[in-house]
Amino acid sequence: MKKMSFCSGLLILSLSLFLSSCKQSSDNNQNPVVNICSGDISGYLDDGIYTFKGVPYAKAERFMPPERVDGWQGVLECVEYGPIAMQINSWSPDSVMDEKDLFSVNIWTSGLDDTKKRPVMVWLHGGGFSFGSGSDPITEGKLLAEKGDVVVVSINHRLNILGFLDLSAIDDKYARSANVGMLDIVESLEWVNRNIENFGGDPDNVTIFGESGGGGKVGTLMCMPGASGLFHKAIIQSGTLVNVMTKEKSQEVGLALLDYLGISKDEVHKLKSIPYKELVVAGDSALRRTVGLRRPGTRRMFGFGPVPDGTDLLQQPFTPGFSNISQEVPLMIGTTFNEMMRTYYAETDLTFEQASVRLESQYVEETGRFVELFKQAYPDYTPQDLLSIDTVFRPITIKVADAASTRVAPVYSYMLTWKSPVDDGTRGSFHALDIPLVFNNIELGKHWSGDTEDAIALAEIMSSSWINFARSGDPNVAGVLPEWDAYTKENGVTMIFDDECKIVRNHDRELMDIVLSFEQ
Repeated sequence: MKKMSFCSGLLILSLSLFLSSCKQSSDNNQNPVVNICSGDISGYLDDGIYTFKGVPYAKAERFMPPERVDGWQGVLECVEYGPIAMQINSWSPDSVMDEKDLFSVNIWTSGLDDTKKRPVMVWLHGGGFSFGSGSDPITEGKLLAEKGDVVVVSINHRLNILGFLDLSAIDDKYARSANVGMLDIVESLEWVNRNIENFGGDPDNVTIFGESGGGGKVGTLMCMPGASGLFHKAIIQSGTLVNVMTKEKSQEVGLALLDYLGISKDEVHKLKSIPYKELVVAGDSALRRTVGLRRPGTRRMFGFGPVPDGTDLLQQPFTPGFSNISQEVPLMIGTTFNEMMRTYYAETDLTFEQASVRLESQYVEETGRFVELFKQAYPDYTPQDLLSIDTVFRPITIKVADAASTRVAPVYSYMLTWKSPVDDGTRGSFHALDIPLVFNNIELGKHWSGDTEDAIALAEIMSSSWINFARSGDPNVAGVLPEWDAYTKENGVTMIFDDECKIVRNHDRELMDIVLSFEQ
């Protein structure tokens, strides 16, 4: 387990001297000040939650691993989100993106003392490895920190071609370039390890959690030696797409990019000055010439993403398990009922016979068995559900849970089947619906979850479960949830989160085996 650095040790005396003044300042509606390894920062108090946004944790040159951020004099004001990573086809405007100043963390905590060590929950945002940010309002950590007395951290790091372009076949200087986006996350965890005690957090009780691409990042960290000991529990939410990129393929992409741009190996330094959007165009061309472009909805990932190199990344996660370095990391893993499948809930007069006909082109001679297994697994569900059930994440999640359950640490499996009431209930239990529920952020996420009493009640339950897992490695909520045992391949124990939460056992294994037999 990694120890707090000497830097933090030297600062503990000064920290104890100014902690009382921090609290006094907060009482007088002044901004709280915290000392970290790089200097003093100020945040703000929001309904009793100390909030710090846009705190620098690293710096880096293009395609190079991150380094510790430089120190500063005086007090750095950290009350607004910092810039996010450069990205294309994002819901964020270009004005909030930056290549140099994107390396920042956001922190929410109920206390700044060093006597009450709170569990730390580090959120890794979704968007694959291509887009997204740790500054999305729906993942504000305020209510989670308030409810569970935990410290919540979110981060921004490099994505897409800037985070995962492999130039290692061109110049040894860029030996690690294929994984710098993930190395940014490791550096942010190092920052947490060095500094989180000053925010009332426990560096020896850190949980990483993420949804979709964020879940993929959690799985990847479980295979990275540099991250070992920097986190102690892991939660993967709808993140089990299999990344099939290899070192050979990623090097081929890097060489094709240089060829497209007409740059020789001796001129690779010119890539540093190429405008980002031009670089993206070149990168897309290089992908088309080599590994191709991924078709949305498939279970396999490739392109600009983490690459096993035997040093920074030992293997791809979900193939089906993780590296042995994560043997003792408790894991919670799950999906939503629909994920990214098209929904048919508006077709209120649809029959099972009609739904079955639509499935014949996909499951051919196995269609009848697929329908019968669906009815056994989900006896109270509808023809619309039959057509809309997730066939992307759930099949692989079962295999990953099987493999992970053979490790030392326990695994807990779940599925969210609760359907959002938004848009007259036509969205189902869609991909990312769990986010506002887990963060207890119904007000901020009501455009996804609605703000009904049912939504509020389920958010109360799920956020409690996530907090309990972060605190102790056990997601049970006594008196609220049925007893939730650790998962094994034999027992198949899975918690169903819905209006009525319940335990099922291997309820859909055969159904998902059919899905896997018709590989997308």
